Amino acid sequence: MDKENGTTPAFELEPAARQIAGLLDGIDDGCLTDPTPCPDYAVRELLAHLVGLVTAFRDAGRKNLGPTTDTSPDTALPVLPDGWREALPPLLDELVAAWRDPAARQGMTRAGGVDLPGEVAAMVALNELVLHGWDLARSTGQKYEADEASLRVSLVMTTPSDGSPRPEGLFGPPVPVPADAPLVDRAVAMSGRRPDWQPDR
Repeated sequence: MDKENGTTPAFELEPAARQIAGLLDGIDDGCLTDPTPCPDYAVRELLAHLVGLVTAFRDAGRKNLGPTTDTSPDTALPVLPDGWREALPPLLDELVAAWRDPAARQGMTRAGGVDLPGEVAAMVALNELVLHGWDLARSTGQKYEADEASLRVSLVMTTPSDGSPRPEGLFGPPVPVPADAPLVDRAVAMSGRRPDWQPDR
């Protein structure tokens, strides 16, 4: 829910998916072992995680439940498949198409082995695209320009409601930023990332 007006912000997955697709050509094979804001992931593992989560949430949107939706992302360190540059853009397109179907947000679905209402799963998917898109851009020295609607959904997803504690292990401790910081910095900071993170930090 939107903390300001009590409603779920209207959103679409395409802008965040397009941001990620646009970063792929700027990734040199030599940087695959570089660090990312995700402590356990180098760029290679971050890309592999993206391949896995995009596949899982595509299938969650289609209500095609099975191994891709039942496996926790923490089960093992993700392995980057061969041909990832060619495979990821169509997967992102399929993800967007799956969640454009109104039926995707109705009823229940599953992702990462967790049963979720469809509308919540769509928000989780978008939040994953936003945060990991930012991670990928920062890790590879590229510009990241998320749209306002996507950032607002991400901020909703990472901000505890009604003072409730954050789910343990889902996000790191929030990083303090000024109240008037850019929306992207606030969303990133609430997820436990430092908005000024650079590969050498």
